[in-house]
Amino acid sequence: MASNKIALGIALATLIALPVTAGAQELTIKAVSAFPEGTFNSKNFESFIQRINAAGKGVLQINYIGGPKAIPSFEVGNAVRTGVVEIANVTGAFYTTIMPEADALKLAQIPVAEQRKNGAIEYINSIWNAKANAYYLARVVDGTPFHIYLNKPIDKPDLKGLKLRVTPVYRDFFQALGATVVQTAPGEVYAALERGVVDGYGWPITGIFDLGWHEKTKFRVDPGFYNAEVSILVNLDAWKKMTDAQRALLQKEALTAEAMNADYARDIAEDTRKQAAAGIKTIAFDAANTKKYLDTAYATGWKGVIDKSPEHGPKLRQLISKK
Repeated sequence: MASNKIALGIALATLIALPVTAGAQELTIKAVSAFPEGTFNSKNFESFIQRINAAGKGVLQINYIGGPKAIPSFEVGNAVRTGVVEIANVTGAFYTTIMPEADALKLAQIPVAEQRKNGAIEYINSIWNAKANAYYLARVVDGTPFHIYLNKPIDKPDLKGLKLRVTPVYRDFFQALGATVVQTAPGEVYAALERGVVDGYGWPITGIFDLGWHEKTKFRVDPGFYNAEVSILVNLDAWKKMTDAQRALLQKEALTAEAMNADYARDIAEDTRKQAAAGIKTIAFDAANTKKYLDTAYATGWKGVIDKSPEHGPKLRQLISKK
């Protein structure tokens, strides 16, 4: 009798320890986004999750725990690395403390489909595997430029006397233009603008309406610079433990998500129109200052990457720059 009870106890303990499943092979993994749910930078990822959960019954399900309220934006990269979550939607700017190479993704001048053909994604994955314990699954924001948004006008690429909110994406660039920089999470920007803690910020052409920042913004500097990047990362240990069918499903829907990047052209046009309707005025430099502005953006961007990663920076530049 005692031995039967012990055996039953061991069996129950084993069942409790197993992941939540709907069938013998179904795996449930935990997901988080570094951006608020339902906003521009999360929507492709959320569609990806919906497709996985619809197609993956009996194979793979994703438990989406939400955005920065679940895990703060700048902690998401480490959450993937350590396995707190198995999959995440995050920009490289939020985990440069783990691997400075993540900052290079913003400098891509060729689309992710071409990066898959020329070996860039394969090379990126080798770095992410080694340094972030992550499998680089997909780039789900691509082809979207960044802009400087201000509450005070400028007539040349000179930000002296202005305080701008930054992430690592544009810290070096804004400092090269003379700005004083302040780093905050996206959820803190509205209050910083409202209280005059900052005079402006960097952000893609899309998404400021999701966060209400248009209410505190007067000017947008054109042209855009860099290439906004948000990607899906998978914890490498979790990836290796998955079955071929589970990995194949993730890869199939990852390619679908990347194909949807083409839709952003419509979003860019719509948000540009909405910004004008909201009273946000455009600042455009003359030809010489425009060239200086863009040259400074890319020179400082690549210098920052290569200084921090002399091993991988030059190769990344070769693979993702326009020929």
